[in-house]
Amino acid sequence: MGNKISHLSKEDLRFLQENTKFNKDEIKQWYKGFMRDCPDGELSKEKFKEVYAQFFPGGDPEAFCDHVFRSFDKDGSGSIEFKEFLLAINITSNKGDPKEKLNWAFSMYDIDGNGTIDKSEMESIIKAIYNMLGSAIQDQQIETPQERTKKIFNKMDTNSDGVLSKEEFVQGCMNDRCLYQMLTADGEAPKE
Repeated sequence: MGNKISHLSKEDLRFLQENTKFNKDEIKQWYKGFMRDCPDGELSKEKFKEVYAQFFPGGDPEAFCDHVFRSFDKDGSGSIEFKEFLLAINITSNKGDPKEKLNWAFSMYDIDGNGTIDKSEMESIIKAIYNMLGSAIQDQQIETPQERTKKIFNKMDTNSDGVLSKEEFVQGCMNDRCLYQMLTADGEAPKE
């Protein structure tokens, strides 16, 4: 990797048209912006954090960015290439399918990648969200990450085994608009 890419290949364009909800012109616009910001064709974790921080000036998004970046960097290379970037944008955007968003969110919350989310993983993400929001939530009466995690597990852990499977996570979010919005950072309720 690290090779200079000056154009989007026809194969990549076709792949992205088939695997995202973006049309050809939108994909080319995204590519143009990506290459302007990342001329070597790769988005580093540092650049990702820098960009993300602009959206949360009153908070510290670093820990949350680590989780998001890990879930976007599918090949574990330490950088995000354009295809990974646009596939991730497609899932997290309003154009994304709710179940795809939940599958992505699950992979972000499943920090150790073992196929389940335990309470410490959930607390870690919630803590990161709170840090990212910073001053935007300081004046509000909010639950601690531990209290929030306990409520989430009470609702979602249907077999009471102390961990959330992907099925429990997805079904729990699909059945609870508030949880869906909080755990996917989406303003829209899921529609089946």
